[in-house]
Amino acid sequence: MLEFDEAQARMASAGTPPNITEVCPIRQARGRVLAQTLFASLDLPPADNSAMDGYAIRLADYEPGKTLTVQQRCFAGARPEPLQPGQCIRLFTGSLIPQGADTVVMQEDGTETEEGFTITAPPTLGAHIRRQGEDVATDAQLFAKGTLLGPAEIALLASQGYAEVHVYPKLQVGILTTGDELILPGQERNDENIYNSNGPMLAAMAESLGVEVVHVLHALDTAESLENALSTLLNDCDVVLTVGGVSVGEKDLVKPAIEQAGGKLDLWRVLMKPGKPVALAHVGSKPIVCLPGNPVSAFAVFTLLVTPLIRTMQGRANVIPEVQFGRLMADRPFEEKREEFLRVRAEFMADDQPSLRPHSQQGSGIISSLPWASGFARIPAVPASMTALPSVTMT
Repeated sequence: MLEFDEAQARMASAGTPPNITEVCPIRQARGRVLAQTLFASLDLPPADNSAMDGYAIRLADYEPGKTLTVQQRCFAGARPEPLQPGQCIRLFTGSLIPQGADTVVMQEDGTETEEGFTITAPPTLGAHIRRQGEDVATDAQLFAKGTLLGPAEIALLASQGYAEVHVYPKLQVGILTTGDELILPGQERNDENIYNSNGPMLAAMAESLGVEVVHVLHALDTAESLENALSTLLNDCDVVLTVGGVSVGEKDLVKPAIEQAGGKLDLWRVLMKPGKPVALAHVGSKPIVCLPGNPVSAFAVFTLLVTPLIRTMQGRANVIPEVQFGRLMADRPFEEKREEFLRVRAEFMADDQPSLRPHSQQGSGIISSLPWASGFARIPAVPASMTALPSVTMT
């Protein structure tokens, strides 16, 4: 039996990080992983500018009731004239601060007439000016190699003028479900049939990590069907996930199919609940991970054990799922010999520490608990007091 942490570490190291890169337009970079460390090429903002619609003044020119002549109206994108003493320049959000000005007065804090602008609320020196470089300074590191790019990262890179970035190739993932009892959603079902939820579920989970799911195949419980499907996946994909059929039953034929393809299966029994049976094999350099067939167990194993492997193969710097801490709201003892991963909903309280409310049904067949939950609470494999702070892996 493998301790959970050992299984997670072994899975994280079961894949090889990428060693080739490609150029990706910034518009298409969402979900890609940076293959280079990027630095700022300019200050942000690149020059002092107005944070408000208002008027640029010299604070020394302000006197209660005094009217300042409006010297110029300067929109964002235009260059203002140097500010003359005793005058003001009408600005708009994003307008450059004129030479000689040191303060911006909001338009709401004064009145403009044909004679000029009269300030009605005493201004503060430097008010409403965005200073050059206050957001990002030239040569500051923006993102390290191995960063997963999302909309926020893309916004910052675009603000620095990056039109394209060097990224690692998208990881190609293939999924293989097995079992004569499974049929596709939408097909006519008999009592002996079950709709295949594992295929769509795992494809969605993998795609949420930024990989490309090349195939979602289903094989019947025959050697020929399994071997043909596995051959296709190994030919087209970087990593293969199989679901079910890896035990020792008469129709558990995944292990022989992997061996036929040249792999050797290492069956793990992990000290975790749900999801104890997990298997790992390699055909050449390509890993094959065999997940349990129960959808809840497959969901847990993918979240906790498969994601580190995928992140490693994507070239990410951080590969272990994020862990937070919270207070478990439960009224029963936990005496499992395996670490238990409860489906919980995190509810944030005034002290910013989430309260973790377990789903009322923790059976491995309760699929409805998955969309209800916001994460897994990890319970140690020993009796724990109700004041303990279990960790929660957010999904």
